[in-house]
Amino acid sequence: MRPILVSLVALAGLALSGCGYNSLQTQDEAVKASWSEVVNQYQRRADLIPNLVNTVKGYAAQEERVLVGVTEARARATSIQLTPEMLDDPAALKKFQAAQGELTGALKSLIAVSENYPQLKSDQNFRDLQAQLEGTENRITVARNRYIESVQVFNGTVRQFPTNLTAMLFKYPVKPNFSVENEAAIAAPPAVDFAAPAPPVPAPAPAPAPTG
Repeated sequence: MRPILVSLVALAGLALSGCGYNSLQTQDEAVKASWSEVVNQYQRRADLIPNLVNTVKGYAAQEERVLVGVTEARARATSIQLTPEMLDDPAALKKFQAAQGELTGALKSLIAVSENYPQLKSDQNFRDLQAQLEGTENRITVARNRYIESVQVFNGTVRQFPTNLTAMLFKYPVKPNFSVENEAAIAAPPAVDFAAPAPPVPAPAPAPAPTG
């Protein structure tokens, strides 16, 4: 009896392997791992913001609108927790992406404002924070690209025959991915003009009265 059970288990394993079950498992874990890295990098950025805001405030407290905007955008972004188990929900991913995009825009405004304060720009703490922020933005881009690629691989497997039958049986739906909607607008630097208004052009002096 025992050899028969062993044979049945072996055959079941071969069947699952042949129908793509193992590939789905491996690729699903890759998606989860790459998503964890995305979240880690976004959290790293969020952790930098309080010190960055306080440093700017020390030199440009009058820029209250920008400072409050960054703080509020950070609060909204960090309030959205998207676990790997929630990655099958397109609406949840879209909400997460929108909040992070809003924070990206707010940070660009903050950095742009600093251009008007030479002492702030020369402050070593601010320069260090700015360098860390730039490095984190690069890491976010890399992590997002890896996540996009891992989802593309997973979704390709889910759609292929006969793996698509296995995916339906074990409830592995196609996963939503990061969209590029509005990303061009988010990436564009904010329009900030600190130029002083041009002085009014004086009216021409009246011509001297003719003599004699």
